Amino acid sequence: MAKKKPQKTSKESSEAVLKKGRADVSERILTVGREVLNDIIKKAKKPSLRFPIRSLANVKYDPKTGYFEIRGKMATRTLSYNTVKTFAQSMRLLATTKKDLLDKNDIAGKREIYYNSKSWGECRFDEQPESDTLLDDMEAMLGVNREQIGYIPEERGGDVTGPLTVIDQNPSTGEIVKINCGKLGTGAWSIPARVEHLKFESNAKFILVIETSSLFQRLVHHRYYETAQCVLISMSGVPTRACRRFIRRLADDQKLPVLVFTDGDPYGYCNIYRTLKVGSGQAAHINRFFCVPQAHYLGVTPQDIIDFGLQDATHPLEDVDIKRARDAMKNDPFIRHHKEWQDALNQMLKMGVRVEQQAFAKHGLNYVLETYLPEKLKRGKFLP
Repeated sequence: MAKKKPQKTSKESSEAVLKKGRADVSERILTVGREVLNDIIKKAKKPSLRFPIRSLANVKYDPKTGYFEIRGKMATRTLSYNTVKTFAQSMRLLATTKKDLLDKNDIAGKREIYYNSKSWGECRFDEQPESDTLLDDMEAMLGVNREQIGYIPEERGGDVTGPLTVIDQNPSTGEIVKINCGKLGTGAWSIPARVEHLKFESNAKFILVIETSSLFQRLVHHRYYETAQCVLISMSGVPTRACRRFIRRLADDQKLPVLVFTDGDPYGYCNIYRTLKVGSGQAAHINRFFCVPQAHYLGVTPQDIIDFGLQDATHPLEDVDIKRARDAMKNDPFIRHHKEWQDALNQMLKMGVRVEQQAFAKHGLNYVLETYLPEKLKRGKFLP
């Protein structure tokens, strides 16, 4: 499998945005504050904040860029009797971000911000979903990803193994640390919360991204990465931002194709894979950082059920599966753009079944690594 050139992006590149320092983001926050103050003092009008609307209805899919881009629809939060608390929370969150994170070069988790607000008096957050939503709004308004300004994700980033050396550094001393992901015995290396500083060395032919931890562990146990000369990455469900950014940076840096292997159901297709490849509506303002447009879908496809004799190892589609598939074909710009995906979803609906990655164990516990994966790689035909 030949290495491919990294996907180019339009407008301001993600690399250029990420290189902008804390001082630049701090100045953006000050600009927002000055505009609010100017509305009150000089214009004698109610101040407002504007945010891009974060939803699937406000995104477009351009195959040239390879990810969901946000359209121009904006939401305005104007100070009023009904919005005074939310407006105050927004301003306090901006102030906290500047003073406690950017100015002090510190970090914080989303849960910490929620509890930190307990000292904010009447504008404290009652529940964490409130602070999470405003943090997403702030991220969209400033045009940066929150990891860039010191907010760290609290979920695990994913696991990596195979012919890859990750070049990290000691945060205290700056000493270079090299991690050989293929020399960790029966384990794997965990992707950290922030990955922008990492560098890579690899002679892999491709990256194989896997949904379930159990299948990932089977491939690690039998050292499949040596047989296929690939980097194995476990997502454990919908990939975290750190996991997606790591895959994107590794693929771009080493010019590696990316193949994705999930369960054969609407959630695996339209949530897990789609989010990894082109992003989501909710995160459209930062998709260019975290999507992997060079990814292709290896399986499990509805056709695989027929080709590999899995008919008696499937499960009936549930109502939620049918709804998700139909909604995707009707509303998802990515699915609507690719006839191959429409055909796959229609085939799945006609068959009325879904299939798990582990279904290949019907033919033997190692059938997936001894037969299925080699066959799929040999054919070289993958969904976009």
